[in-house]
Amino acid sequence: MDRSQVINFGAGPSALPESVLEEATKALLNFQGTGIGITEISHRSKEFGTVVSQLEQSIRTQLDVPPTHHVLFMQGGGTQQFSSVVLNMQARHRLLHPHLADDERVMDYVVTGSWSKKAVEEARRLGGARVNVVADARAHSSDGKRFVGIPPHETFAFSVDPVLVYYCENETVDGVQYSPQEASPASFPFHLLPRGGAGGGTIPPLVADYSSSFMSRAIPHLADHAIIFAGAQKNIGPSGLTILIVREDCLVDVDSAAKMGATPVPIILAYKTYADSKNLYNTPSTFAVYVAMLVLQRMEKLGGLAAVEETNRRKQEKLYGILAEAEEKGLLHLNVKEGSRSWMNVVFTGRDTEVEKAFLSAGESQGFKAMEGHRSVGGMRISIYNAITEDQVDKVVSFIKQFIAQTVQ
Repeated sequence: MDRSQVINFGAGPSALPESVLEEATKALLNFQGTGIGITEISHRSKEFGTVVSQLEQSIRTQLDVPPTHHVLFMQGGGTQQFSSVVLNMQARHRLLHPHLADDERVMDYVVTGSWSKKAVEEARRLGGARVNVVADARAHSSDGKRFVGIPPHETFAFSVDPVLVYYCENETVDGVQYSPQEASPASFPFHLLPRGGAGGGTIPPLVADYSSSFMSRAIPHLADHAIIFAGAQKNIGPSGLTILIVREDCLVDVDSAAKMGATPVPIILAYKTYADSKNLYNTPSTFAVYVAMLVLQRMEKLGGLAAVEETNRRKQEKLYGILAEAEEKGLLHLNVKEGSRSWMNVVFTGRDTEVEKAFLSAGESQGFKAMEGHRSVGGMRISIYNAITEDQVDKVVSFIKQFIAQTVQ
């Protein structure tokens, strides 16, 4: 099949804009007239230094990142951050509270899907503090096992002065996402965060995994977060790059904390390492950084984050609209409650396995790729990241409409 005949609905690595791929292809052979390819050029060169600076500035501008926060470029994806977050924030807490025993320290986690569940598991594995599950979405499903929505605000039980408060903004596997509307019962309850700890009325360090929704819409209360991280391979670029927004007070001296009893932090996982070296402590993922810069420059030309958010709003409304029609006819079923549904990862099942097989087979024949659900949950998943155009969404909507007509008797 030719590329023009295919739409990639994969959840990650995922589709990238064709114009970006064309520009990146040229740079593989000759980057900015240097005669050297982007994957060959030194990360210490002034040309690549400019790429790093431009990528950071584009993130700052489009997300309105305040000067109190640093933009860091790491590797290892979100999974590495499950560990890095714990180690860096425990080091910070040790410096602030050197005399507390480990069992007097607590880390708060909100569990809304597979990825926040994995983050909790890693926090427990690393130890150094107790883990408090603030709320678990599974408790609010019919069988107590599935992730079908954001837990009710009244069920959130935050600790008074935790090491951190962790949540995953969009669950890629389960299709659960916090509402961007603050008045919604499915929004993150910023208003319930405790303010009575050692911070003197400030909220505890808030950590958010934005891997599958970064740069798809605005980030509510961005400045109130201590750490935001995102793997680039959804909306930003190829795999191999992890983008972080880290508040100044979270760039701590991990070696001093270790002398006080904190778990030693590998230098390559310490946030201060990247801030002090301006993201060039070691060789970064040069190609991924370059492609991410191209993607964000393209976003700016299209009107910036506000324009992208509005397009994404229309895309998900169209797709959920036709799936709701299929649900009314008993053909397909939307897994997630209305209000908690992901804009990026639309998950659903068929009335039986035969319908699912027929749907996926028919879609594949029309060039719709990677619509299978995650192996852990099954069913179907259509990921409509930024690079998926509204026209492409219209095509899959037409396909689903036709599938309904042909299948429902």
